[in-house]
Amino acid sequence: MRVAGRLAADVLDMIGPRIAPGMTTGEIDRICHEYIVNVQHAIPAPLNYKGFPKSICTSVNHVVCHGIPGDKVLKAGDIINVDITVIKDGFHGDTSRMFLVGDTSIQARRLCDMGFEAMWRGIRTIRPGTRLGDLGYTIQTFVEAQGYSVVREYCGHGIGRVFHEDPQVLHYGEPGTGMALEAGMTFTVEPMVNAGRRHVKLLGDGWTVVTKDHSLSAQWEHTVLVTPDGFEVLTLGAADRAAA
Repeated sequence: MRVAGRLAADVLDMIGPRIAPGMTTGEIDRICHEYIVNVQHAIPAPLNYKGFPKSICTSVNHVVCHGIPGDKVLKAGDIINVDITVIKDGFHGDTSRMFLVGDTSIQARRLCDMGFEAMWRGIRTIRPGTRLGDLGYTIQTFVEAQGYSVVREYCGHGIGRVFHEDPQVLHYGEPGTGMALEAGMTFTVEPMVNAGRRHVKLLGDGWTVVTKDHSLSAQWEHTVLVTPDGFEVLTLGAADRAAA
């Protein structure tokens, strides 16, 4: 899991500096696919997963999650989530980050920053005995205090030899409820934070999820291991590993 997580983070480290106005989301997918397959000798987990047609997810502006890479051309001011999952030696590493395309608005930057902070506030609750409701409550109350909303239809998930498995890791909840965490568990924390209302809709392609009110949405994701005395983030990028 550590190896798979490191590889997934390395893909984001590689692609981030290349994202610029004028690129298509399909180009981002192609570059990431070639890196995962030819450099990392790993497998892009999303490709053909339940029929998903591409190797990564690219969610731009009001797209909440599961955006399909294609002909969409990025322009200055856009925000984009790039979601990477790689399989190495049978294990999955899953992580995503927001990237700013050119000069973006203060509002867009603030949304991305708040989403990042919300994820980390949730992660910092993780230790044996913490309940999933505590994690969700921590994220929800922080996000809503900033005037934003948390998407409820999509959540984090257990991960290991299987891409998505129990438990479901909700990003809202009540303290003291839900499964108690135990050392050795691995799962994702990946809150989707909307600038407007929390409601979303699924587009006709069966994958792309957008905000109903067309407001911007931001998401960050890490794969996390519960350790005997806390947590270990398995998908830290190189800069975060150096600072740790």
